[in-house]
Amino acid sequence: MTAEPVETVDGAGVQAPAETVDAVRPDGRRNGGAGAFWRYWTASTVSRLGDQVTAVALPLIAVVTLHATALQVGLITGAAYVAWLLVGLPAGVLVRRLPLRGTQVAMDLLRGVAVASVPLAAALGVLGLPQLVAVALVVGFASVVFDVGNSTFLPTVVPKEQLTARNSLLSGSVAATDLAGPSLGGVLVQLVGGAASMLLDSVSYLASAALLGSLPRTGQPAAERTDGAGMREQIREGWRFVIRHPVIKPCVADATAVNFVCGALMTLTPVFLVRTLDAPAAAVGALMATGGLGSLLGAAATPRLVARIGTGRAVWWGAVVATAFALLLPLAGSGWGTLVFALGNAGFSAGVVVTSIVTRTHRQTRTPPELLSRVMATVRFVSWGAIPVGALAAGAAAAAWGPRTALLLFAVSSVASPAVLLASPIRRMRDLA
Repeated sequence: MTAEPVETVDGAGVQAPAETVDAVRPDGRRNGGAGAFWRYWTASTVSRLGDQVTAVALPLIAVVTLHATALQVGLITGAAYVAWLLVGLPAGVLVRRLPLRGTQVAMDLLRGVAVASVPLAAALGVLGLPQLVAVALVVGFASVVFDVGNSTFLPTVVPKEQLTARNSLLSGSVAATDLAGPSLGGVLVQLVGGAASMLLDSVSYLASAALLGSLPRTGQPAAERTDGAGMREQIREGWRFVIRHPVIKPCVADATAVNFVCGALMTLTPVFLVRTLDAPAAAVGALMATGGLGSLLGAAATPRLVARIGTGRAVWWGAVVATAFALLLPLAGSGWGTLVFALGNAGFSAGVVVTSIVTRTHRQTRTPPELLSRVMATVRFVSWGAIPVGALAAGAAAAAWGPRTALLLFAVSSVASPAVLLASPIRRMRDLA
């Protein structure tokens, strides 16, 4: 989840600079003005809120209603992210060739229909684990295309010099929804049941589709439209740029190490909280929401941190902080002991989001526009591809040794993140540029 000085946003510690309405970018594309960005931001925020409700509801349906094992929960988590391994790289080329706005709207509609099938199946009494896995797969594949397009979409509505501030605002918004969504999801699951609570996510996708559909059309850069290279060569171009870049390459390795742990936590957290700590659904939502609180604090601190110590050092310290707090997670106990989990989850998320903001902005500003969608797809293919691997490994580890021991093993493995950065040129850099 920058080379330029960063400023602070309201609500997330960053003050956004004034926008020029309908400003024209150097490559000839229009930014669409302030209104376009705020519609884009609203669509992203609404959709993310629904996602976070489902992030609590889906595993709780599996654990509480369908009595799934830890390995089965891992299958659901893995299914949601395995698409990055299967279509992550081609998605970067597809996004270049398809109408960007129309593609985003279509992916939102597809996800909305898939999620709505869960409460429908529950109402008919036919809901089972295979459907949860299928829904996770469909949503995962649509999300791959949507996310690659979304990372390319932002630079079309925001001038380059505002990307750092806008990325901080978006990360702050993600953190706010990560804070509110799981809490809301836990309460909804306890009040109306897990399947019914997923209706909120379906509605959020439809609202996002309507907002994105109202944005002005944004064409791809001219070089993207006229390039006649085949899909394989286009994928290779994005891949070569990433693996040859002295900064992006180690940042991707770091993100991969972090996401392996994140995938494990997605599987282990609901199982650990419900079956080891005996936490009720509402408490599970609140405890998962502490990750959003940490992300919000990390997003708020990032601009000032970058200004004070530089982007390179911010990436390094973010990784160290995340690892230190991850080691608290397996030490949590029942009752007041759950506060240890809350502290560890918040601190881990804060460290991760600092690194994410800085490295994402660096990629967006240092990648040639004609390569951006392919570079973003390559980065996510590698780093997000580690999520299903971590999820399945965590499910197997929990089945073999129990949730607490599995959580300890993956917390210790988070040391790989700062170790990767320590072994790279970033350890000597104040700034990533």
